[in-house]
Amino acid sequence: MSPRTTRLLFGAVIAGLAIAALRLPTPTFGDPGVLFGQLEEPDLGPWTQHDTLGSGETLTALLARRGLTNTEATNVVLATPLNPRRIPAGMPVELRGDTTDHRPQEIRFRLAVDRIMRVARTGDSWAATEEVLPWTVDTLMLRGTVREHLYQAINEGADSLLVGRARDELAWAIADIYEYKIDMSRELQQGDQVRALFERHTAPDGTQKIGTILAAGLQRAGTEIQAYRVEQPDGRVRYYDERGRSLAAAFLRAPLSFRRISSNFGRRRHPILGTMRQHQGMDYAASAGTPVRAIGDGTVIFAGVRGGYGNVVELRHVNGMVTRYAHLRGFAKGIRRGARVSIGEEIAYVGSTGLSTAPHLHFEVLIGGVHRDPRRALANAEAGPSLTGEALARFEAVRDAVSFALEQPAGIVRALGN
Repeated sequence: MSPRTTRLLFGAVIAGLAIAALRLPTPTFGDPGVLFGQLEEPDLGPWTQHDTLGSGETLTALLARRGLTNTEATNVVLATPLNPRRIPAGMPVELRGDTTDHRPQEIRFRLAVDRIMRVARTGDSWAATEEVLPWTVDTLMLRGTVREHLYQAINEGADSLLVGRARDELAWAIADIYEYKIDMSRELQQGDQVRALFERHTAPDGTQKIGTILAAGLQRAGTEIQAYRVEQPDGRVRYYDERGRSLAAAFLRAPLSFRRISSNFGRRRHPILGTMRQHQGMDYAASAGTPVRAIGDGTVIFAGVRGGYGNVVELRHVNGMVTRYAHLRGFAKGIRRGARVSIGEEIAYVGSTGLSTAPHLHFEVLIGGVHRDPRRALANAEAGPSLTGEALARFEAVRDAVSFALEQPAGIVRALGN
């Protein structure tokens, strides 16, 4: 190709490109960091972002992470009465807005299931208000049959009535009512039946919690122990059976509120010594640090280290009975020889000291210096006072109204006595 021909072709290409350029719109270049061709930011409308306060993270750090300036984040926190050092990790945070500049107009801190702290933007400042969400309260009747344990009976009986942790809360509440009569961890048998009339509290988000237990029944071997709630003149609550006899007694049936037995009274192979020896007491498997409580009023006669028991506390009770709590991690404040303790008082913490392979509480009962089976020794504890006179008459009126609802099938009880 001759030089003249080459020049003609090159000129034609240039002319074509010029004509094409005249037909295209002039490109618009945005600010640095904006994608080429993004001419303007669309109107976002209302928007919501959800986040959670991380472990070790501050509120200001979370807000800064969500696009607020350090000054804005600090002002938001200062506008609230919150103590930044006492805000737990995991607290939900919600940011809301409806502008095109991505700046939130309101920030919500979920302080609890039923408490929200709202912080709203007002010009260049922030204003905080706390909102308490209402709970819906209704009365429920639940029935369950024990095939394995109390939790199983409650779970199956609850069906759609209770969700989540509320089922465990109900089991704990029932165990507390009968803690002077029955050790729920070891004395329930297959076929035993439980029923409860109680209040269910439901939050707007569906969270549930257990309110007042109005009445309950626990049937064992065909015999039922009923429990009716009575509020005393001093505000304290007591439970009585259908005849007005107190369910409280001089001794609790177990030294742990939440318990699981790993061995029964009798002969067993010692886990460390490897020999068969009389196991003088009961072992309760529990996490290290679980509080240990005195099963009755008494006086500390020993608190220290004793051989294979490790850390041990011994209490002498008014009837001369001695209870021993062993393998402890440590002692509660004020627990020393001569100190007086009350029933249910925290005296020590579960551990694994002495001849122990894992955290657990070893519990013994001695009468006249002789070891006794704790189950039998505590079964005949002296009962609390019964209702009499006008107090008994008032109780019977309440019992008759509540017992009607206690006979209803499982579900929501619309109105007592109707």
